[in-house]
Amino acid sequence: MNPTTGTTRPTHTARSRPATRPGRPSRATPTLTPNSTPVATLTSTPTPHPTARRQLNLATRHQLTTTAGIPPGTITSRTRPGGPWQRLLPRVYLLQTGPPDQRQRALAAVLYAAEPGSDPLSGDTAALTGGAALALLGIREAPYTPADVLIRAPRKLAGSPEVRPYPTSRWPRTITVSGIPSTRPVRAAADFAARTDEPADRIRSVLAQVVQSGWCHPHDLHAELRAARLLTRPTIRAAAAELLAGVRSVAEAQARDVLSTTDLPTPLWNARLHTPDGTFLASPDAYWPDEGVALEIDSAEYHYNRDSWHATLHRRLRLESHGILVVSATPSMIRDTPSEVIAALRTLLTLTTTRPTPPTALARGHQQLALPFGS
Repeated sequence: MNPTTGTTRPTHTARSRPATRPGRPSRATPTLTPNSTPVATLTSTPTPHPTARRQLNLATRHQLTTTAGIPPGTITSRTRPGGPWQRLLPRVYLLQTGPPDQRQRALAAVLYAAEPGSDPLSGDTAALTGGAALALLGIREAPYTPADVLIRAPRKLAGSPEVRPYPTSRWPRTITVSGIPSTRPVRAAADFAARTDEPADRIRSVLAQVVQSGWCHPHDLHAELRAARLLTRPTIRAAAAELLAGVRSVAEAQARDVLSTTDLPTPLWNARLHTPDGTFLASPDAYWPDEGVALEIDSAEYHYNRDSWHATLHRRLRLESHGILVVSATPSMIRDTPSEVIAALRTLLTLTTTRPTPPTALARGHQQLALPFGS
């Protein structure tokens, strides 16, 4: 009987768990990481969660031991198979049980390469570059791995299949992309071209996508490639020439290669056409302004869903309504049957010499650019 309340005190059964007594250390209490993954944390051990929240649930061994004060033995215990943490790279840990995503893998590479004791998110001692940095920007054919990371020369660091440290004396301005310190797109593109083992068409495609997506101007990319002394490589030199000429895809580059072997006039690539009153009309892949003939290269990937196909037809109607004759081809036609495409272009280019009504369109915002390929 409780003398205060007058109620009978309930009897504890064998399954009841007594409350923690004063002075006795509490049991391990589960806490949540930023990804809502339960992690058992001893109340007597400081937690690294403020650092992990800034770093996509990642932390270095230096941060865990020095900043968070976690004993090395605890780190070893928690990263054993079945434990709550994972070791992604030497001295870099993922504080969750689930698999890492591509952002976490990219940031892990930066954490691995950053100097111990520095702020790895500052971009002062390590920055993501190359294909991994371009992949974060949405460049489809850029590879996430291995992740190239710039470090300051003369510092050296061992690489691995997942990360390639890249010492440089030309330290660039850095930006933050999805929480990861990275080089600017123009430097990332040049570093990709410098270190990739991809075939020539893949290099052309990636560089073209960087420019086409608006991440850098072809002149800036050319200057970066020249500063890195990459224009002595035939593949990169050819890709730079195509971009300066206005080419923005591998299919257009192949068409340009085919046209260069003929006696047809040189077209403008991706010129912006306007009506006489200044209204934007279209930007065909190749355009012969004197003859009023356009070449449109339509791939299934971009043009054959319903909305894209309708947009393609409307663009073609606008061109034809202003007196521009259009030759349509697919990338496979350019690659496999180029003679048929050339024959169609030759016919239209010849017909236009006797046309009584010239096309009512003006090409603006494009000119044939000089190619200063000094190393």
